[in-house]
Amino acid sequence: MARKLPPFAAVRAFEAAARHGSFKIAADELCLSPSAVSHQVRSLEEYLDTKLFERDGNRLRLTLTGQTYAPRLTHLLDAFEASTARVSPSDDRQLRVLTTPGFAARWMVPRLDRLPFGRQIRLRVSEGAPSTDFATNDADVVIHWGDEPVDGVRVDPLMQSARYPVAHPDYAAREAIERPSDLLRATLMHDEVMDAWAEWFRIAGVVPPRMPLGPTFPNCEFATTAAEQGQGVSLAYDAVVRDTVASGRLVRLFDHVTMPIVIYSVAYPLHRADDPMIRSFADWIHGESLAHGSALPKMHVAE
Repeated sequence: MARKLPPFAAVRAFEAAARHGSFKIAADELCLSPSAVSHQVRSLEEYLDTKLFERDGNRLRLTLTGQTYAPRLTHLLDAFEASTARVSPSDDRQLRVLTTPGFAARWMVPRLDRLPFGRQIRLRVSEGAPSTDFATNDADVVIHWGDEPVDGVRVDPLMQSARYPVAHPDYAAREAIERPSDLLRATLMHDEVMDAWAEWFRIAGVVPPRMPLGPTFPNCEFATTAAEQGQGVSLAYDAVVRDTVASGRLVRLFDHVTMPIVIYSVAYPLHRADDPMIRSFADWIHGESLAHGSALPKMHVAE
């Protein structure tokens, strides 16, 4: 059965005029004259047999019907444009991934050569917690801390991890750290986000008279970097530092670990969940996390 659709040129003209509130600005966008835009809008009104604009000289005001119709058309045209972009060949299409400095440096960058379209990744690093407001962050995918639900965003937990103390090998040797209680005289790196030293000491069977002094950093990534530079001991997440420990730049001090928690998730707009590039990237990074042994089951936790 044939679709009953209005003339596409008329739809474009009305949508642009409604969005800008001006025939002139719409005409500039569409490379038409204002009179041509006005003519197209009138043809759409005739097709629909209803008024879409109230005209008062040079002023335009949407009718109630126009106010209902215009945003729906904008949504459809945005989706049409995005769908076309996804199937159009383009050598310069990039996937913009926003994440934290620590995750990028310690985990993601070393694995990018295994991503089939790794050369098409534009990796952006956040100075703080990456925003999941996709209207303002200029990103396609965000890899961020935690797994809190976000309206209109798909949030898939990526990895979970326990924590244990790490230090530079020279620092551990110099301070003769051999048992958990030895950490009571060490410089401990604290972090403002879920500092867990008290939990770790309790699990290790040590009740400190007071928490050992040491610098406090905005997050565990800074604390771990300070430990890697020989400044003290960090309570690091295994999933993040396992490769660094394997390289010998850090040494794990004891077997005691905290309870595992979700530490990173992959987020992207729900309306782009079928984007082939986003879907391929999400499948790839979940596969890497699974191979690393820190993956959580991939699941949809936010609508």
